Amino acid sequence: MRDVTTAQPLDVQPTPLALLLLGRQADPRSERGVECPGDLPAPSDPDLVARARAAKAALGERVFVLGHHYQRDEVIEFADVTGDSFKLARDAAARPDAEYIVFCGVHFMAESADILTGDNQQVILPDLAAGCSMADMATAEQVAECWDVLTEAGVAGVTVPVSYMNSSADIKAFTGRHGGTICTSSNAKRALDWAFEQGEKVLFLPDQHLGRNTAVREMGMSLDDCVVYNPHKPGGGLTAEELRAAKMILWRGHCSVHGRFSLDSVNEVRERVPGVNVLVHPECKHEVVAAADHVGSTEHIIKTLEAAPAGSKWAIGTELNLVRRLANRFASEDKEIVFLDRTVCFCSTMNRIDLPHLVWSLESLAAGKVVNRIQVDKETEAHAKLALERMLALP
Repeated sequence: MRDVTTAQPLDVQPTPLALLLLGRQADPRSERGVECPGDLPAPSDPDLVARARAAKAALGERVFVLGHHYQRDEVIEFADVTGDSFKLARDAAARPDAEYIVFCGVHFMAESADILTGDNQQVILPDLAAGCSMADMATAEQVAECWDVLTEAGVAGVTVPVSYMNSSADIKAFTGRHGGTICTSSNAKRALDWAFEQGEKVLFLPDQHLGRNTAVREMGMSLDDCVVYNPHKPGGGLTAEELRAAKMILWRGHCSVHGRFSLDSVNEVRERVPGVNVLVHPECKHEVVAAADHVGSTEHIIKTLEAAPAGSKWAIGTELNLVRRLANRFASEDKEIVFLDRTVCFCSTMNRIDLPHLVWSLESLAAGKVVNRIQVDKETEAHAKLALERMLALP
C-alpha cells in the first residue's frame, strides 16, 4: 500500500482554461455576452456580504469601488459611485488619494480608468474574464489594416477616426495617433460634429449602430451616406468607389445585448402593454431606434424615468440588471417599467463580476496582495489619453 504520509506534492500547474474559469486569466479572442438565457442565480452567501464589508472597512480611504449601472445589485451595494463607463473613469481620476481603484465593470472600462488616473494608483478588475464582446470586435491589427485600405482608396487623408468609449486601449491609441477623438453615447453627435470640421469622412469604431443612429437621426444624413467595413472580408467588403462616396465608414461591430432587440420586440410590447413608452439605447439597431418613442444613453434613460409622471408605462431596451433596478426603484411612484424583450438577457460579461470575485479582490488588497491589476503600457496610454482629452475639450 502507498504511504500517503510521505507522498510528494504533485507539480500541477493550472491550465489557461482553469484560470479563465477562475477569473484570473482573460481570452481576448473570444466574443462573449451573446448567449445569456435564463435568470441569475440567487444572491451569494450572506457571509460574503459581511466579509466584503469587513475588507472594505479595513482598506478605508485607500480603496475606491466603482460600479457600472449593469452590475448585479449585490455588487452595486458596495460601490462608492455608480454610473456609465466614462463617468466612472472620470470619478476615478477625481480621487487621486485612493491607492486602489476597484472597477466593477469590464476590461475596457478598467483600462480607461488606468489611463486617466495617476501613476500612484492601481486599477483592479475583480474578474479578468469580464471582457466586452463589442470591444473584442475591433483589434489593433484589424484597424491598422483598415487604415491601409483607406489609404489605398485615397481617403485616409480626409478621414477622422471617432471611437466609442466601448473600445480597447489599443483602439483609443490608434484614434489618438490619427487625429481622432473618443465619444460616449451621450456626446456622439458633438464628437461627429467636431470630426467633420477636421475632415470629410469619419471612421466610426467599433459600434456600427451608435454611429449610424447618430448620423441619420441627429445629423440629417441618409442611410446611403453610411457603409459598413467588415474586417473579415478583403478590403472590408467595400470598393474604393464606395469608400470615396461614403461619409460614415462604420465598423462592423455591435453590442451583444442591445443587438438582440428587434422591431418585433417593439411591436410585441406595444400590443402587450397599451400606452407604453418605448425607450431604447442608441446601441440598438436602426429599425428599433426608429420605432422607439425615446432614445438615449444609460444616464438619459435614468433621467427620463426620474422625470416621468406617475402612472406612466415604459418598455426599456437596455441591460436587464439596470431595468430591474429601475423598475423596483420607481414602483412606489406607480411607474410600470418592463424589459423591452420577453427573452431574459443579462450582459454575461458584466455579470462575471460577482460578490465572490469582489470579496476575493478586496480581501487580497487588505492583505497587501494586488490581484488582477489592469495596467496600460506608457506608449499606448499617451496616445489613448490624447484622444480622451480631445473628447473632454469638446464644446
